[in-house]
Amino acid sequence: QVQLAESGGGLVQPGGSLRLSCAASGFSSDYDAIGWFRQAPGKDRVGVSCISKSDGSTYYARSVEGRFTISRDSAENTVYLQMNSLRPEDSAVYYCGTAFLPCAYSYPLGIGNWGKGTLVTVSS
Repeated sequence: QVQLAESGGGLVQPGGSLRLSCAASGFSSDYDAIGWFRQAPGKDRVGVSCISKSDGSTYYARSVEGRFTISRDSAENTVYLQMNSLRPEDSAVYYCGTAFLPCAYSYPLGIGNWGKGTLVTVSS
């Protein structure tokens, strides 16, 4: 089973940027989609974005579209989430997860195998 490790979180002022990384180790054939999710205190985990390895298709939650960009480095087995124009409501623990099927078939409910998460705090 693939292991995931998120990094890149931190404290940033509103309007600032962060880039999160999700490094996957293990057999690359064990997944197609990698999705980013976030969970704020007292709230459910919700999908933010997804990218498919097989066709490169991407998906975004409406709340982040135009501000966040998901990308992948196949050689490094790493997926990135570039977050710009951050808002206080973006504060959450961000997790990445995988699915065997592409995002079109697996995102968001079919994503699992979570990493431990990285905390993003947007505050002045």
